[in-house]
Amino acid sequence: MCKHIYFSPHDHPVMWRFSFIEKCRETYRKKVNTVFSFHRKGRKIMVKNTDQTYMKTQPVLRLLLTMALPMVISMLVNSLYNIVDSFFVAKISEDAMTALSLVYPMQNLINAVMIGFGVGINAVISFYLGAQNQEKADRAATQGVILSTIHGILLMVFCLLTIHPFLKLFTSDTTTIQLGLQYSHIVFAFSVMFAWELVFEKVFQAVGRMAVSMVCMMIGCIANIILDPILIFGLGPFPRMEIKGAALATGLGQTISALSYVVIYFCRPLSVRIRRDCVRPDRRICRKLYAIGIPASLNLALPSLLISSLNVILTAYSQTYVFILGVYYKLQTFLYLTANGVIQGMRPLLSYNYGAGEHVRVRNIFKDALIIVFLILLGGMLLCLTIPQQLMGLFSNNPDTIRSGALALRIISAGFITSSLSVTASGALEALGKGLSSLIISLCRYAVLIIPIAFITSRFLGAVGVWHAFWIAEALTAVLAVLIFGHTLKQAE
Repeated sequence: MCKHIYFSPHDHPVMWRFSFIEKCRETYRKKVNTVFSFHRKGRKIMVKNTDQTYMKTQPVLRLLLTMALPMVISMLVNSLYNIVDSFFVAKISEDAMTALSLVYPMQNLINAVMIGFGVGINAVISFYLGAQNQEKADRAATQGVILSTIHGILLMVFCLLTIHPFLKLFTSDTTTIQLGLQYSHIVFAFSVMFAWELVFEKVFQAVGRMAVSMVCMMIGCIANIILDPILIFGLGPFPRMEIKGAALATGLGQTISALSYVVIYFCRPLSVRIRRDCVRPDRRICRKLYAIGIPASLNLALPSLLISSLNVILTAYSQTYVFILGVYYKLQTFLYLTANGVIQGMRPLLSYNYGAGEHVRVRNIFKDALIIVFLILLGGMLLCLTIPQQLMGLFSNNPDTIRSGALALRIISAGFITSSLSVTASGALEALGKGLSSLIISLCRYAVLIIPIAFITSRFLGAVGVWHAFWIAEALTAVLAVLIFGHTLKQAE
């Protein structure tokens, strides 16, 4: 309840503790207007609206930092788990790491659909809360959960049926294919639990409960990190499962996170409710969910297309370059997931203020978010320029691989700063319900520009030409993102 409380940097360090407690109490009395009534027989719970007007009254930067910080922390932990997961898999063999890299596009497809539709749920709930329409906010949450469950089942079946022919497109090595199948069959089996984890995450974020989202995500990620070495290498009473253990650790981490959300949801009800009387599909709400969710899903699925296309180009030169690309995408999660934490904190604020007609605050929220994302990506670029060998050395002991990978990181990182514009603008457009505009930006980043550029530059520079395609495409996309977002705001105003 204290996540929207702010303190002066000039507060006395001793008195801060006492003021914190007092301000917590004050916030609890003023901001939480939730009333519960329980009926024993019907088990019906009525929840009155929680006052969320703070989203349009409190100072923009402080509010953004308060909303974004929990998500940044959770994203850092999430990215750490991705890196740790890959680190342990790389200790099995380079073949295992290559298999993980080849499975990643299909795995990212599931992530994209789940997260993208979750973005739609988040935006629609926040919009209706900003417009003071509680009934439609409840309906959006309820139907979002049902549809996400259906998506999880369908994707699980699809990916299990297609993963084998998909892997054969990129390699004929039977060992790599078998390792990829062992990993993917277990990971894909947890698709429904992953769907529940993400839909509850977006519902909690939509009502401003970022701290809960942070805690639940961290619980799942920490569980994954702990289980990785236990299940991969067979510590204690557990058998050595190698790449199967990595997959099982991932699935169990997602399950634990999803169950944490469910427990908190029933113990501390939200200002929006999943209600049985809202189960019947509402065409207008469903259209809104998919109007934002489909473009957002396509946005997130595009990296799968990009990686698959680049793998085809790189395979012609060496499997080593496929390995390097896979390592880069694992490393860049630490950077872009952190930036995504800021975007996730920004989205409900933008949606709420847009729904409330606060267009000046919409601009200010975007500007502050852009500055923060810029600083994060600047830090990532400096790391890639100063210690690229050390970063690649986490995943390989081969000097040639480390040398080639270090060069790749230096070249690719040149596009990090300019990508801050396109990343922030794309997230902001999704929050404003402009899913198509957001999709155009992502298409340029992940397909329309970079793939043709990579193909052309590789003809002249070999595999290194692929790395140069990243920063060229990011620079061109940044210009387009500025034009699209500026035009959208002018139309809205």
